[in-house]
Amino acid sequence: MNVALGGTFDPIHDGHRALFERAFELGDVTVGLTSDDLAPRTRQEERHVRPFSARKRDLADELERFANEYGRDYEIRELTEPTGIAVEPEFDALVVSPETEAGAERVNEIRRERGYDPLRIEVVPRVEAEDDGVISSTRIVNGEIDEHGNVTPDAAPRE
Repeated sequence: MNVALGGTFDPIHDGHRALFERAFELGDVTVGLTSDDLAPRTRQEERHVRPFSARKRDLADELERFANEYGRDYEIRELTEPTGIAVEPEFDALVVSPETEAGAERVNEIRRERGYDPLRIEVVPRVEAEDDGVISSTRIVNGEIDEHGNVTPDAAPRE
């Protein structure tokens, strides 16, 4: 099975790792990594995003571990459009978070319009931090939690 997923992945955290793990369970993985131009447009909150080259290097380090563990291949491709690579015919499945499930449905609409089979959409549940909030890159960048969802010592309590 050829599996696609996409994102900005800056910084990578346990929520991302849950997506990666599910993708590698299903098959060979192609990860669309948002370009420097697209990354800020996909953010719900405006914040600094590291350059593509730095994000790609860290992503490759993460994916290598999963690829070795599952005996799968992977590829990282640059995303310049929100629907990304998943509209291409060679993919069988798309791994998404609950936040991006609507985008996956849009991908399948585009695929149908192009005469391709719809993708199997795998929604991976959110990974919660120790304060019961969701683990997110924005929360990490803001200093609330670390990549594993542990509340940082100087973080203000969540209301």
